[in-house]
Amino acid sequence: MAHQRIETGSGGVIKAWVNGVSIEDQAQKQLENIASLPIVHGWVAAMPDVHLGMGATIGSVIPTLSAVIPAAVGVDIGCGMIARRTSLSASDLPDSLRELRFAIEAAVPHGRTSGFRGRHGKKRDKGSWGTVPDANGRAWSEGLSDRFDVICDKHPKIAKSNHVVHLGTLGTGNHFIEICLDEADRVWVMLHSGSRGVGNRIGSYFIELAKKDMGVHLQNLPDHNLAYLEEGTEHFGDYVEAVGWAQEFARTNRALMMSQVLRAMHQVLGDFESDEAAVNCHHNYVNQEHHYGKDVFVTRKGAVSAREGELGIIPGSMGAKSFIVRGKGNAESFHSCSHGAGRVMSRTAAKRRFSVADHERQTEGVECRKDAGVIDEIPSAYKDIDAVMAAQADLVDIVHTLKQVVCVKG
Repeated sequence: MAHQRIETGSGGVIKAWVNGVSIEDQAQKQLENIASLPIVHGWVAAMPDVHLGMGATIGSVIPTLSAVIPAAVGVDIGCGMIARRTSLSASDLPDSLRELRFAIEAAVPHGRTSGFRGRHGKKRDKGSWGTVPDANGRAWSEGLSDRFDVICDKHPKIAKSNHVVHLGTLGTGNHFIEICLDEADRVWVMLHSGSRGVGNRIGSYFIELAKKDMGVHLQNLPDHNLAYLEEGTEHFGDYVEAVGWAQEFARTNRALMMSQVLRAMHQVLGDFESDEAAVNCHHNYVNQEHHYGKDVFVTRKGAVSAREGELGIIPGSMGAKSFIVRGKGNAESFHSCSHGAGRVMSRTAAKRRFSVADHERQTEGVECRKDAGVIDEIPSAYKDIDAVMAAQADLVDIVHTLKQVVCVKG
């Protein structure tokens, strides 16, 4: 079989696409806890990049009946990818790509700490805008602000977050901007980010509300982080409204950054064209869908929608390949695929194990930061992306294979 069926002691079922890749014991236990919940519809699907996560397992697909688990969606609501192909080819790029990287860093606020080029924000948050660009302000006022005000009227604590100043900014951790070459040496732009500070505030707030709403029933859960909001209860509708808004914020955030990156590239490389249609997909979100005879809420925690014919993005680590894929509509995975390579060790473990020299060696040929601040993103901290792709051959077809030549991280 293309996947493994794992029975839990409580009668739950996991279908895991992990042939040829590792799944740690803690991650499997976490999946078993999720699969044991009475709200799960059928089974939980585990993607080949599966690994231990906060609240719920990263690389999991969780269909639930008339309920949602805020901690399964997490705090980086709507995190995902966007990619666009340009008319440039490898021969149009200069021998040194450092100026291009610096131009992108200057165009998009990223990270939290000082010391890098292109910081725009205030001292307390160097990854935000000091002065919000006109295009970003319009995107906020015309598409996001009214609904945000409605949410904040009900839940004032959410208003105390970075929102418009984070719109069009990258963030930290595994969020990145890359210039890539495909199999025909055509130049692509690809980036990874989510709903930033406001998504974190919404996620954290409703995770705590779910725990409070469950009250005495919380002790019956295998993990308190799996507290859920049931349809018809006080905060269910508010969460669905807020998480939907945060997912739209994330999608808009990526689109704005893509425009900012393309403008920076034009400054360095001159005139070129780019495809109008960009692949812009979430991989940390909840969506209402119909599966196996039921309308359900599908939470993809580090997973991408892969309906038949649907395009998606599966990135590898720094120094590895990434893929534009087309979904096969596999029903047993709830029309899903992996969202990346998946970590094989924690950030702390990677920093202990690897040196700057290791990072330089593993990112050879990529114009990127080569300092201690990004060692936790070293390629060896991730699974082999080729093995991950082989394990999900019945979920997606590969349309393009991309290799990064520039990588910007916060």
